[in-house]
Amino acid sequence: MLLLNQTEVTPASFILNGIPGLEDMHVWISFPFCSMYAVAVVGNCGLLYLIFFEDSLHRSMYYFLAMLSFTDLVMCTASIPKTLCIFWFYLKEISFSDCLVQMFFIHTFTGMESGVLMLMALDRYVAICYPLRYSTILTNPVIAKAGLATFLRAVVLIIPLVFITKQLPYCRGNMIHHTYCDQLSVAKVSCGNIKVNIVYGLMIALLIGGFDILCITVSYTMILRAVVSLSSADARQKAFSTCTAHICAIIFSYGPAFFCFFLNRFGDRVIHPSCLIIVANIYLLLPPTMNPVVYGVKTKQIRDCVIRILSRSSDEKHS
Repeated sequence: MLLLNQTEVTPASFILNGIPGLEDMHVWISFPFCSMYAVAVVGNCGLLYLIFFEDSLHRSMYYFLAMLSFTDLVMCTASIPKTLCIFWFYLKEISFSDCLVQMFFIHTFTGMESGVLMLMALDRYVAICYPLRYSTILTNPVIAKAGLATFLRAVVLIIPLVFITKQLPYCRGNMIHHTYCDQLSVAKVSCGNIKVNIVYGLMIALLIGGFDILCITVSYTMILRAVVSLSSADARQKAFSTCTAHICAIIFSYGPAFFCFFLNRFGDRVIHPSCLIIVANIYLLLPPTMNPVVYGVKTKQIRDCVIRILSRSSDEKHS
């Protein structure tokens, strides 16, 4: 009898409704989404290629950048292809298990991205405040352990959230008003008590986002103190310039994240649901799209590598 009841309240599949109220605009909305996703895939794959094959980029700063690029790729690929299938082909159905898997990957790698940004802030802190010990502090084993710890932290915290969501009774139908399986959107379909989902989601936000932002703030406070104490204006400018790309990455990541987080919990009665869903998609698309562009423009070593590869391929064509 218990098995029968569980079967009755667990749907075989969900229907992702896309952006409610804007169904007629789905095709037009898909163009900027598709363009940003293409830039994200090409840009991040290009960064991973450069960091892997160029010996001059085999340093801790670029290893952390490779982690960020990989995280961005997984994060947007977990959601955007399905979103485009909804917009273009009306393939709105997703199985219950696939929905949970998508939820796991999206939330795990958004948490992973926050952790990598924190590690990159610590990298800049060591590079500016302890330049002579930089290579001895951030060795390859230390970088690998830090990246693994960041990934495991996200996995350990997200798995219970997925399990809690799986156990909810879904007797209000199977229509999810979203383009992907966000845990709060899925939980709202349930007829059970979702207070645990809300409280645990807030706890994850504090444990991951709150801790990482605190570490980033402390790191940049120490960096600012060290840079201001430099006597040379050129040295100060050079030190600040090494942090510019990372600061932009923080803004692109945490800006939409905070906006999406607070709107989902406190603004759903004020703002139209379609706006919330668009912001949620931008939250997953903007960092993967902009990070390769910013690092490609702001980082001299990456620009030099790109120019060298392009000139090499040009010479091979003419020879």
